[in-house]
Amino acid sequence: MANLLVGAGAACWLVVVALAFLRLKLALGTLLCLGCLLTIAAALSGLPDGLDNVALPVGMAGEAVNFQLKPEALWLLGFGLFPALFACGLAAPRKRSEAGWALGAALSLLGALGVSGFSEGAAFLIAWEAMSFGGAAMILSENQGSGRPVLFMLALLETGLILLLLAILVLGGLASGLDFGRFPSVAQDLSAHWRFALTMLLLLGFGAKLGLLPFYEWYPGAYASASGATGVIMSGVVLNAAYFALSQSLVEWLPHPNSGQGIIIVAWGTLTAVLAILYAFQQEDWRALLSFSSVENAAIAVVCLGTSILFRAGGQTALASLAWTVALIHLAGHSLAKGTMFLVADAVYRHDGSYLVRQSGLLKGSAWPLGAGALIAAMSLSAMPPQAGFVSEWYVFQSIFQGFHLGSLSDRLTLAIAGAGLALSVAVAFATFVKVFGIGLLGHNGRTGAIKPVRETIAVGLIALGLLLFVIGMPLWIQALDQATYQQFAVHTPAEMRVGLILVPGTGTPIAPDRSFAFISPTLLFVAFPCLAIVPAALLVFLKRQPIRRAPVWYGGGRQDPVKSTTTALAFSNALRVFYAFVYRPTSTMARETVGNRYVVRRLTFNHMVAPIFGPYLFAPAVRIVRRIADRIARLQSGHLNFYLALIGGLLVLILALVLV
Repeated sequence: MANLLVGAGAACWLVVVALAFLRLKLALGTLLCLGCLLTIAAALSGLPDGLDNVALPVGMAGEAVNFQLKPEALWLLGFGLFPALFACGLAAPRKRSEAGWALGAALSLLGALGVSGFSEGAAFLIAWEAMSFGGAAMILSENQGSGRPVLFMLALLETGLILLLLAILVLGGLASGLDFGRFPSVAQDLSAHWRFALTMLLLLGFGAKLGLLPFYEWYPGAYASASGATGVIMSGVVLNAAYFALSQSLVEWLPHPNSGQGIIIVAWGTLTAVLAILYAFQQEDWRALLSFSSVENAAIAVVCLGTSILFRAGGQTALASLAWTVALIHLAGHSLAKGTMFLVADAVYRHDGSYLVRQSGLLKGSAWPLGAGALIAAMSLSAMPPQAGFVSEWYVFQSIFQGFHLGSLSDRLTLAIAGAGLALSVAVAFATFVKVFGIGLLGHNGRTGAIKPVRETIAVGLIALGLLLFVIGMPLWIQALDQATYQQFAVHTPAEMRVGLILVPGTGTPIAPDRSFAFISPTLLFVAFPCLAIVPAALLVFLKRQPIRRAPVWYGGGRQDPVKSTTTALAFSNALRVFYAFVYRPTSTMARETVGNRYVVRRLTFNHMVAPIFGPYLFAPAVRIVRRIADRIARLQSGHLNFYLALIGGLLVLILALVLV
């Protein structure tokens, strides 16, 4: 039944692709939503066992193409598609090209489905490319300005594709075929140098979509050129599919890892998380800020994956399974919370006409589900209890803290430093979402009678409700990963991660809460919090009976203007900008436009920015080299017919010589 639901969902998206190519706007949004619903239903019915293997009636590169969704793939797809359902339907903003956006969304969803299910190299790479071009189509259909961010995105994604192609060709050449099932048997006989090289190729290749260093620099420009609805699909469905592919390649294609592989992955993910959230804190565009936050959360999942590989190399299979499971839980919560915030960004745009993080006054005149949903999502992304982000990041640190079980000093030191780095990223993430919610939503702009974003309010409220149900039912949800952990590690990890309604860090043996390393219960916290609210609620009732004396805030002796005196996004983040100036390398310029003489100022323009790390020193030199090569090759296009005939003649002589030899 689940296989039929997946096939029906894919058929809906294929119909959208066909209609969009024909420029027929016939229920495109409805078909996109129906495909999401059918696939979500397949995920719910297919867990915890996964879907059966299906042989498709096509072949590629001499191999049969099989399709199978494993339990972890269904988990990531289901949680990624839930907010995407609303992005494709209720909350999708008006687009300049509805057909173009629908085409891109359908290609992205089909590509994610293929990456999650194909087990043959050629079909897998085609699906991987479909996600790239689908994202580009969505952005270009909405972008009113330059297409440079999309070209930059595609350039880096194609670089990642080349690295993936090299890794798959190496393994396929050794296995005499591109069937992924043959890769483990040949990979285990490779030398340490070859395993390291393949690990780096896979990490960088899949990391191009995940935003790992140095590829995260395409994120802010590309996301800031599109709507929040596009961000929902790219940061949920596409990012989850990319992580699944990375996890599959490092855990299944390269079995029996050594600790060096794990150290590289943990270090790479930790550095990415820290840098990404530092840059997120400085952003003043909702979409750019949320895109950097997506990179940070993807990097945290990669750290968990590296931790799992370290434990597996050290013979700690139960702990390896725990860290691997925690990454899946973290990405599930991130998909729901980030989807909510991207749709809140669209609500801000409809209300204020801009995606800037500034005093919008949105919450003052909007329905309560919008504010409540935004608060729930912001709390989750900033790891505040008892939200899903707090639970998953609590598990992340509990996994890393188990590093004392490892025998190697370098392994233990790596996890200790990773814990410190992730603690910094969590602290900055907290400040980032205080800035977003406090300034971007609570700030008052003094206007009244603004547009009320009804569609976004409904979508935000429903996704936030799903996020609450996810964290409240966490002891039950994690049971859906039982078969996934058993297939990968031969351990029933979820059974060791809960005792009734209490969550504990599993260590391979049944644990009682009073004897565990630590424990938490988000379900009981949600029961206890209303009880704790009785005291402040009573105080509010009591204070209402007392007269409230209001006095203006001291404003330097001048007349107070609550709008102008409110903290701006720049002022809020400036302290950290100064403290980490060696990372940001901030610049600021001020231009004066005068009239007549220099004493009459018509316009004063202030501009500030932080410098990228890899752009000037890695990407810019690469662009210069490519342009020089292109300029020299361009000389071949001389426009002279005799020259072209000479080239063709030389090519024919070369072909003849090769045949004779």
